[in-house]
Amino acid sequence: MLDIYKELALFDNNTAHQFELRVDGHLARIEYKRSGERIFLMHTEVDKALEGKGVGTAIIEKTLEFIERNKWELVPYCPFVIAYLKRHPEWKRLLAPEVTL
Repeated sequence: MLDIYKELALFDNNTAHQFELRVDGHLARIEYKRSGERIFLMHTEVDKALEGKGVGTAIIEKTLEFIERNKWELVPYCPFVIAYLKRHPEWKRLLAPEVTL
């Protein structure tokens, strides 16, 4: 994650079922579903004004840190998240036992 994003706070918008990261007035988000101790990451979206600036990586990393702190099991459906996990296998420790990438 780029240092410029480290201080930005990830917001868990329970009502909309998404994690949100606001950067320069623009929104990046990861939609999710929860079931017990499992979290399913469904879709990542980064405002066009933020594309190519590392915001997608930042929201994924912050979301994975949040999931780890809450001791949830991860089930990724979002292709962007899956691609990130394949490039960063250290995060595979969060995957639900039956999930393979």
